[in-house]
Amino acid sequence: MSAPVELVWLLAAVAKGDEEAFERLYSATSAKLYGVALRILRRPDLADEVLQETYLKIWRSAGDFNPRLATPTTWMVAIARNGALDLARKKRETSIEDEPQAIEAPAEERDPLAAREMTDDLKRLLGCMGGLEEDHRRVLLLAYYNGWSRQQLATKFEKPVNTIKTWLHRGLIQIRECLGA
Repeated sequence: MSAPVELVWLLAAVAKGDEEAFERLYSATSAKLYGVALRILRRPDLADEVLQETYLKIWRSAGDFNPRLATPTTWMVAIARNGALDLARKKRETSIEDEPQAIEAPAEERDPLAAREMTDDLKRLLGCMGGLEEDHRRVLLLAYYNGWSRQQLATKFEKPVNTIKTWLHRGLIQIRECLGA
């Protein structure tokens, strides 16, 4: 990373719209800011998103930087950290509400005592489902209970279609082994 004096100079140049200075600032600081975002979010795709937003904010507000209040690194890390925390909160807040129907019981009318009459096979299946990783279990339920396509699942879980196919395949194998079938 560059010396704080050089970063102050680069930020001043960026504030004046100097694109070359912005490129140099990015080269000097992007690894650190990406690391901050990745440590908070633990997902490279989301860390990339935060990094892009961070540099947009730096470009727009470089003129607001005051070297008497903070070092350039501290100022930029705060922007990245706040962006990552905001995104983490947003993802957490919407995670269950994204697909509430995936966790709700079907709308058909049933006898309230029907749960007591659950077959042994269904109890075993539910026990096996409980042994899956949460995302894998959700993928299986959305695919086989709600009829979602692999593409819809890939979009929902922000994973490639091939990853979704693997999760489905492995989940079914795990359930089959658990059931002893």
